[in-house]
Amino acid sequence: MNKPVRRTAVFSLFLVFCLLVWVTWVQAARAGSLDDNPHNERLSIAKYAHPLGDIVVGGDPVTGSAATDGDLKYKRTYRDGPLYAPVTGYSSQIYGATQLEALDQSVLDGSDPRLKNPGQALLRESPKPGDVITTIDPAVQKAAYRALGDKTGAAVALDPATGKILGMASTPSYDPSTFAGMSAADQKAWEKLQKDPAQPMVNRALRQPLAPGSTFKLVVAAAALENGLYSSIDEKTKTPDPYLLPGTHAYVHNESAADPCENASLRQALQYSCNTVFANIAVHLGEHRLSEQAERFGFNDKKIDVPTRAYQSVFPSGMNAAQTGLSGFGQFDVTATPLQMAMVTSAIANDGKLMSPYVVDRTTDGSSGALDITEPRTYKDGRVMSADTAHQLQSAMRTVVEKGTGSNAKIDGLTVGGKTGTAQHGVDNSGKPYAWFVSYAQDGHGKQVAVAVMVQSSDAERAEVSGNGQAAPVAKAMMRAALG
Repeated sequence: MNKPVRRTAVFSLFLVFCLLVWVTWVQAARAGSLDDNPHNERLSIAKYAHPLGDIVVGGDPVTGSAATDGDLKYKRTYRDGPLYAPVTGYSSQIYGATQLEALDQSVLDGSDPRLKNPGQALLRESPKPGDVITTIDPAVQKAAYRALGDKTGAAVALDPATGKILGMASTPSYDPSTFAGMSAADQKAWEKLQKDPAQPMVNRALRQPLAPGSTFKLVVAAAALENGLYSSIDEKTKTPDPYLLPGTHAYVHNESAADPCENASLRQALQYSCNTVFANIAVHLGEHRLSEQAERFGFNDKKIDVPTRAYQSVFPSGMNAAQTGLSGFGQFDVTATPLQMAMVTSAIANDGKLMSPYVVDRTTDGSSGALDITEPRTYKDGRVMSADTAHQLQSAMRTVVEKGTGSNAKIDGLTVGGKTGTAQHGVDNSGKPYAWFVSYAQDGHGKQVAVAVMVQSSDAERAEVSGNGQAAPVAKAMMRAALG
């Protein structure tokens, strides 16, 4: 064999060796990553080869599966899709999955190894998919969705004692069934949703933090009492009206010059929603102490998972005294999700103890066997404020509903406390304000519910937008559904 032929043969053998090494590496070292690659079509074929497990609300499934004619034999279906989309998310043969459909996918498609018994493992048989049992109360969910109606907004209801999410609505919403398959109609439905300026696929309950307006005054009031700025909710605050922001020529005014806000107590300031009082308190407390109190409630936490991750609610840092004053009534760069404000109210209702919110009660093997059970747990160290501070804020919130700006939340037979909020936004506050209402209610047997409602946009005229007008009726419907 001459030298050129020998070199060619050696080089060819080297290439064959490299190929064998590469194939071995792919089959062994990379097998797991390839199996888990979302672009691996075999995964979709396996996932949709059989009906999926269900997401369950109030004992009844709100999801299902329907047979198809394609390679993916089944597609996801939804009962009352727009009602429960903020809870379930979607599972689409083309566009993947979100929220519970994604987070508990292995349970729902049967790939979780805990679902397979020894016999199935030996015979390589597919196990029965499991189910996801939620904490959602269907009556509360329906009340929220119907009361929001054609408004753009969101609402969250919590059980203060456990952190269970009883309702989580967002409007406008969407029907996940319309793009669950692979047809041209499914693709058209998806594209329409992506182009919709109303953004119906945004879960506003968890993922749209906005200025909370005067509902944030509850956080500031808690900070004032916890830091000893005032000995009680009824002590006078020595606040001028109007209030001059430090280092500026800008004055803070109240909604009505006739409201008794000058030197008002915390109770009166919450009752009449006095901006001047809370700007004054914020300046006296300073950014650091306000931030500490806000963060006990969950502000600035990037990892609030229910298990879907909520967007961070923000209490800003690096503010000057004037900006800190504006933050005192939920303006400047303060932002909050409805979930966050429900957490604030929940801690107040629960005597100062904050429970971590959650929406999955348990996952099961499709019958009676539980795979995971969510146990109630406190948020961080649990103690947001003293029980005494919480009791004083509960009392002040009852005054808001009984004698103040939150009258539309009154419910016969229930004890109700609340706080309204109207948040300005846009260039020179030119946008239509956001309407907020946060509240708690309790019956005569100790059962409670905490609610936060945000109306981002409605058909009301700009001058008619208020927390009591647009948001309080939604909260009232949810509280009545939870405790009625």
